[in-house]
Amino acid sequence: MDEKLDFSLPQNKQKISILPIISIVLLIVLIGLTLINILIISNSRSNLTQDDLSFSSDQVKQLALKLSDRNLYTEAAKVWRDYLSNGHITTDERAKTLFQIGTLLEKAGSYEEAIEYFYRSEITSELAELEPQINIHLKNCFEKLGMFSALRYELMDRTSLNKDKQAGGKVVAEIGTEKITDADLDALIEETIDSEIAPMSWFTSAEQQNEQKRKMLEHYKAPAARAQFLKSWLAQEVLYRNALEQELPEEPKVKKMIEEVNRSVLSQQLMSKELADKINVTETDLQTYYQANKDKFVEPPDEEDPNSLARQKSFDEVRDQVASELISRKSQDVRKDFIEQMMNKYNVIIHTSVLGGAEQTTTEDKSQ
Repeated sequence: MDEKLDFSLPQNKQKISILPIISIVLLIVLIGLTLINILIISNSRSNLTQDDLSFSSDQVKQLALKLSDRNLYTEAAKVWRDYLSNGHITTDERAKTLFQIGTLLEKAGSYEEAIEYFYRSEITSELAELEPQINIHLKNCFEKLGMFSALRYELMDRTSLNKDKQAGGKVVAEIGTEKITDADLDALIEETIDSEIAPMSWFTSAEQQNEQKRKMLEHYKAPAARAQFLKSWLAQEVLYRNALEQELPEEPKVKKMIEEVNRSVLSQQLMSKELADKINVTETDLQTYYQANKDKFVEPPDEEDPNSLARQKSFDEVRDQVASELISRKSQDVRKDFIEQMMNKYNVIIHTSVLGGAEQTTTEDKSQ
């Protein structure tokens, strides 16, 4: 048999590149190092956690009480939160701990968060011994926040025999599918009052502001006053919504007006903040001003009675007037100094010669 000859050309052997292999090896090494770092960090955190958990329940309580005794209420609340992570405590004990956290947050001035924990406590377990205490603390928190309408509805719910029906849920108006309840209306009224008394915040205490707010809220207890407010608010709201639909905020003239309003509001807020930081009127200041200006607080004699004499008004009679005058005087000085300070900061120069004045004035000249 004749042998067949192979006339095919020999195939070139493919050269294998080692670069991809090196890349894969380096990637594996990098991933390995990353995993090692993660394990080290996890172990260190685990060790820290074990150190934290080395405290017994009694020791955690002792730490929380010690922090509370030193008026470190926020830190004490954090420790009690850690105590809650103990899964072995009973439901009643958990409720008591939540209540304890609420009282600490209340002392720290975190009233909104305190309210949350009081709610958490009574939802966890309705304990008869805590119920009256929670009522008192909730009342205090809502009052401190100036949320008097919310407080009123809270008290109505707590004294109502029908626990399934919440107070303030009655619908007083509707805009399309949106419903406005009694509680919504009261919230709108309070927001309006808050805006009205906001300028007082820089020279009055929170208690004085809340007292003023209570007086103003008395007016809206009358059904006629509430109805009038609601009609005015609804009129403004529908106009506002229609303005948005017509894209009025995008019109150049309207944009300019909005910018001017923003400029005015921001400048007023900045000045109010400066006044609040700089003006601190004490009772001693009021007494001193009264003594130095007694002649301004005199009741003139009765013109119809020839025998009547001028009468010096007592400090208690004119205390509000004294406070108003003293605050006004101090605020003028603070305003003047602060505006000059800002003008210097932004290198303001007034060319009085161009305006018809004698000479060019700089902020440095004005401060001298």
